[in-house]
Amino acid sequence: MIDPAHAQAAAPGAEGAGGLPQFDISMWPGQIVWALVIFAVLYVLFARVFVPRIADTIGDREDKIAGDIGDARRLRDAAKADMDAAAAEMAQARAKAHKVASEAAAEAKALAAARQAEEEARLAQVLSSAEARIAEARAEAMGHVRGIAVDAAQAMVARLTGAEARPDEVERALDAAQA
Repeated sequence: MIDPAHAQAAAPGAEGAGGLPQFDISMWPGQIVWALVIFAVLYVLFARVFVPRIADTIGDREDKIAGDIGDARRLRDAAKADMDAAAAEMAQARAKAHKVASEAAAEAKALAAARQAEEEARLAQVLSSAEARIAEARAEAMGHVRGIAVDAAQAMVARLTGAEARPDEVERALDAAQA
C-alpha cells in the first residue's frame, strides 16, 4: 500500500511535500512490525545457530587448551625426570672416572715403587760385585806389597851398602818390623 501523500512526494517534480519517513508517525506501525520480524529472526538465528556454535567453539578451545597444558606439564615432568637421571648418570660417571683415576695413580705408584726396588736391588748387586772386585784387587795388591817391600828393601840395602841383601833376610826383617 502506497500512501498517497508519500506517492506525491516520491514522484518526480513534486515539490515541498517531503521529509524523512522515520519521523512520519503514519509509517511507524509498519516499521515496528518489520523491526519485530527482523528481531525475531535474528533472535532465533542467534539462539539456535550462532550462540551454540560459538559455545561449542569456546568449549572445544578450552578443552584443547586444558589438554595442551596437561601435555606441557607431563612433558615438563618427563624432562625434569630425564634431567635428574642425566645428572645422576653424570655424577656416577664422575665417581667412576675418579675411582679409575685413583686406581691408575695407585697402580702407577706401585709400579714405580716396584721398578725402584728392582733398580735398587740391581744397583746393590752391582755395588756388592764392585766391592768384591775391589776387595779382591786390594787383597791381591796387598799380597804384592810384601813382595814390593822386599824388592824396595833389597834395592835400598844395595844402594846404601853396595852389597845385596838376601830375600830371606829381608823377609825376616819385615816380619820383625810388623810384629
